[in-house]
Amino acid sequence: MNIIEKDNPEIIRAWTFYDWANSVFPLVITSAIFPNFYDAVTSTKNEAGEIVSHTVNCFGRNFENQNIYEFVYAFALFIVVLIAPILSGIADYLGNKKRFLQFFCYLGALSCMCLFFFSKNNLELSFLPFVTATIGFWGSLVYYNSYLPEIASVENQDKVSARGFALGYFGSALLLILCLVSIMVLHIPAKYSFLFTGLWWIGFAQITFWKLPNKSHNQKIENRNRLFSKGFVELRGVWVQIKKLSKLKRFLTAYFFYNMGVQTVMVVAVLFARQEIQWADEKSKTTSLIVSILIIQFVGIAGSFIFSKLSDKFGNIAALMFAVAIWIFICVYTYYGVHLPWQFYIVAFLVGFVMGGIQALSRSTYSKLLPESEDLASFFSFYDVMEKMGMIIGTITFGVISEVVGGMRPSVLSLIAYFILGFVLLFTMRKMKIEAGKV
Repeated sequence: MNIIEKDNPEIIRAWTFYDWANSVFPLVITSAIFPNFYDAVTSTKNEAGEIVSHTVNCFGRNFENQNIYEFVYAFALFIVVLIAPILSGIADYLGNKKRFLQFFCYLGALSCMCLFFFSKNNLELSFLPFVTATIGFWGSLVYYNSYLPEIASVENQDKVSARGFALGYFGSALLLILCLVSIMVLHIPAKYSFLFTGLWWIGFAQITFWKLPNKSHNQKIENRNRLFSKGFVELRGVWVQIKKLSKLKRFLTAYFFYNMGVQTVMVVAVLFARQEIQWADEKSKTTSLIVSILIIQFVGIAGSFIFSKLSDKFGNIAALMFAVAIWIFICVYTYYGVHLPWQFYIVAFLVGFVMGGIQALSRSTYSKLLPESEDLASFFSFYDVMEKMGMIIGTITFGVISEVVGGMRPSVLSLIAYFILGFVLLFTMRKMKIEAGKV
């Protein structure tokens, strides 16, 4: 029996505020300040302060610093894929989904704060908080996303999902600005931004935890002996159901490919720009990259709502096809035509426009296509596993191509292929009979 009142303004506000709280991790840690900090710390400079090498030694082998960063991120995602089903099963048994959301929130936030001690001299140990912060962020989203179909009616899920992403973009941009002021005006070392990120994440998450119900459904007490295997059994059961639901299966396959491209861009964009764009000097490089990231954030707020409106008028699948088509253009343009800062600003604007929109619509589209079930956490656990597997393949492929070929630009070709596959699969969905009013 469902005990959450759908479309309750207080509950929806509390739920969306977790986007405000946790979105500082992908912005400050994986996109803006930490990648710049990491590149500066791990690069070798000459007496004039010019970078002469990006090579680092990790586990006894030399790597280009951006490649080891991508491999470590993929490793963290692999751990999420392994543990998410186990934790989903435990949460179902204990009936305390919100407690697991809190656990991963605190793990991620405290790990961000531990990045304060990051050092090139002990790179293997220094990456450990980055791994656990990544686990905390993505692990919490399994439980957070599963609330969406429980708190919002079908007709409101696009708007609620978009509102969450918009709050996330605005809140994380606000913290980024505060971090930049502390670094560039107050001359506080960049590593203090990692402390600010953790405190922000924990602090604003309390708004969510205060109002969000703990138990969404009455739980069925099961044999404790199956506590750790239950999640994998449930994932298998979800897969059996999905195979019978052609529309949902087709969408998940499309999502697997195009999201592989989206998430890889989020991870590698700053490192790509630092090494492939012709900047005037190191200072203008860092400043320009931060400006471009802020462009992405604020344009992303508008993009989330614009794509929500497009989905109302043309349907979710058509709106997603339009977003993926823009992503294809972005990647082709980046590969052939982006060498100068002003060209990168154009890319930043376009990325911002589609970034929030495609993520919000993907989440709500999946939610709408789900069958009636009291086990929504398992469906979103499956969604999360597919998402992470795609991200692992995407980041590893990007890093391997870059390591073998010698340069990040050829790796963009793999992103183009992912987006084209996603677009084709979405196009085939247009010919499928889909329930009116859903997608």
